[in-house]
Amino acid sequence: MRGKDIILDNVSMRFGDFTAVQPTNLTIEAGEFFSLLGPSGCGKTTILRMISGFLVPSSGDILIGGESMRGAGPHKRPTALIFQSLALFPLMSVRENVAFGLEMHNWPKAKRRERAQELLEMTALADQAEKRPSELSGGQRQRVAIARALAVEPAVLLLDEPLSALDLKLRQHMRAELKTIQRQTGVTFIYITHDQGEALTMSDRTAVMRDGIIEQVDTTDRIYDTPATAFVASFVGENNIVRGRVNAVADGFASLESPHGGFRALNPGGLAVGTEAILFVRPEKMTILARGGRGENAIDVDFLRRDLEGPFVNLFFTRNDDVFAVHLTNTKSAGQDVSGEATIAFAPEDGLILAAGDLADD
Repeated sequence: MRGKDIILDNVSMRFGDFTAVQPTNLTIEAGEFFSLLGPSGCGKTTILRMISGFLVPSSGDILIGGESMRGAGPHKRPTALIFQSLALFPLMSVRENVAFGLEMHNWPKAKRRERAQELLEMTALADQAEKRPSELSGGQRQRVAIARALAVEPAVLLLDEPLSALDLKLRQHMRAELKTIQRQTGVTFIYITHDQGEALTMSDRTAVMRDGIIEQVDTTDRIYDTPATAFVASFVGENNIVRGRVNAVADGFASLESPHGGFRALNPGGLAVGTEAILFVRPEKMTILARGGRGENAIDVDFLRRDLEGPFVNLFFTRNDDVFAVHLTNTKSAGQDVSGEATIAFAPEDGLILAAGDLADD
C-alpha cells in the first residue's frame, strides 16, 4: 500500500445560511499521519466527509494524488472511512468482516482469504479470525475495523474519532497501534479528534480548527511550543494566562503590563506597543522561588492546593481571582513543603505574548 497526497483548494461547505467550513487551502503529504484537531462543531468532520465524497463542497476542489475528485462519489475515490461506531457486521466472523470489501470488488474467494489473513496477522488478530465481533474486546473490534478498511488498499484512510468510546488505558494502547499500522502500510492517515493527547501523540502534523477556520497547521512540537493564536495556546495543553497590554518591545521580546505587574516574554507575532495581548506560560515552565526570592517575571501568590497525578504533581496558587499552576515531576518531596504565601516565576524565553483573542472553552 502507498499513500497519496490530498490538496484542498479553496474548499468551503455551507448548509443554507450556515458556513461549516470557511474557504480553506490545505495540503496533506502522501504517507503522512495528519490530524484535524478542534472542539465539537468546528468543521473537522465536515472536511473529512468532503474528502471521502459523502459531502460535495460548496466551492473549491479536492485533489487526491493530483487528480480532481469533482464528481467522484465515495466508491470512486481511493479512500476508506472508519466511523466512530465502527459498523462491523455482527453476524459475520472477523475474517468475513475483513474480507467483505474484497467480495464487493469481486476478488476470488482464495485471494480474499489470503488478503484477509495478511491483515489479521498485521493487526494481531490471526487467532480471532473465526470469532464474531461481539466476542472481542473494544480494542480488538477497533483493529478489525482498521483491517477491513485497509483490505481494499486505500491510498487514504479517514478516521472519525475512532477511539472516543474506549477507556483511557485502551485509548493510549490503540494510539501506539494506529501509529505502528500507519508506518507499516505507508497509507495517508487523516485523523479527526477533539482530544489533544491523541493528536500530539500520533500525528506528524496537526491542523487546529475553530469555527470552520484552520488557525494553525504545524508539527505537534511546534503546535505545543509555539502556538500561533490565543485559541491554539488555550486549546492545546494547559497554560497560565495573564491579560494585559504591550508597553515595550525589543529583540524579539515584549513587555506586558498587567494587573499582576509587568512581565517579559517572547513576541513571536511582532506585536506593537499598545496592543492588547495575553501572556501564556506552560505550568511545567514555572518555578517556585525560595522564600524572599525575587527575579524577572516573579509573581507573589497564595498556595491553594496540591494535586497528585501519578508521575506528576500539580500545585495551584491564587492571586486575586486568578489561578496559577506549577507542574512538577513527582519526586518524593515535590511540593510537600509549599504552603501559605509563595513566589513563582518563569524565564522570559519560556513565555509567549500573543494578540488578545478568544480562548478555548473546553
